[in-house]
Amino acid sequence: MKAFSYERVETAEAAARAVAARPGGKFIAGGTNLLDLMKLQIETPVHLVDVNRVAGLDRIDDGDDGSLRIGALVRNSDLAADMRVRQRYPVLSRALLSGASGQLRNRATTAGNLLQRTRCYYFYDPSKPCNKRQPGTGCSAIGGFNRNHAVLGASDQCIATHPSDMAVAMRVLDARIEAVSAHGARRVIPIADFHRLPGDAPHLDTSLQAGEFITGVTLPPPPAGRQIYRKVRDRASYAFAMVSVAAIVDAGKGSVRQARLAFGGLAHKPWRVGAAETLLADAPAERASFDAAADAVLQGASGQGHNDFKIPLTRRVLAGVLEQACAG
Repeated sequence: MKAFSYERVETAEAAARAVAARPGGKFIAGGTNLLDLMKLQIETPVHLVDVNRVAGLDRIDDGDDGSLRIGALVRNSDLAADMRVRQRYPVLSRALLSGASGQLRNRATTAGNLLQRTRCYYFYDPSKPCNKRQPGTGCSAIGGFNRNHAVLGASDQCIATHPSDMAVAMRVLDARIEAVSAHGARRVIPIADFHRLPGDAPHLDTSLQAGEFITGVTLPPPPAGRQIYRKVRDRASYAFAMVSVAAIVDAGKGSVRQARLAFGGLAHKPWRVGAAETLLADAPAERASFDAAADAVLQGASGQGHNDFKIPLTRRVLAGVLEQACAG
């Protein structure tokens, strides 16, 4: 690691001010991703701001309207085990439990999970060009080994995928992310607008402004329907998704009343296509309807060679999830 300075803060505003005042500063809570990147000198913060003492950010609170507010420092294990989450938002609990080992979940936080950086092999290899790590150097995954990479929303600058399972579940739940700036200004960011596609600036993962600090996430009241999280990975133990689907499906006898679908492993952000959900509204619960939805999800999909299999795999996984949901 390179040398860095360190401080602890006790308020969200102090955390935002501390990072904004030091270009190259970073927040640290669980450190399950950041410390690995620092050891490889992929991340080289000059100043670390420890936010673990910020009061109130480790709480899960009910809203008056049936919503649920999750503090930024709530550990993944605690969130997955919370009875309100298990009963009202089981898709989130299942996504968290499939996302990492118990040891990592005990340290990883809600905000840190949202801010995970890609697990692209070339991003983690400083000897290889990577626009996400060093803008303007090129993308080694294009034309390289790209089995884990994006088939949707990619650009000629980057084909990396977002690694979080939790974020996929939160996308299907329409989560809202709360942040505070160094000046104390607070704003709420819909999760649909939080993660960015690579475009020509793949080094920018989110829409957070410099120094902005996540304080919590609010889940709206749960929608009607059966909640399912299905993840396809290379091995049965903990691994990142080749394809994952978070689904909330309200199905009647022989038909789908409405459905929400979010996908992981396909793009630089959790992927959700409104047109697919529209096609499934009041549609017969049959393979033709499921295939039409898959066509909408995969519109514009393009493989890079090693990851071509993700396109037919997405079709099969989506059909299996919808069949499971409609089976009752």
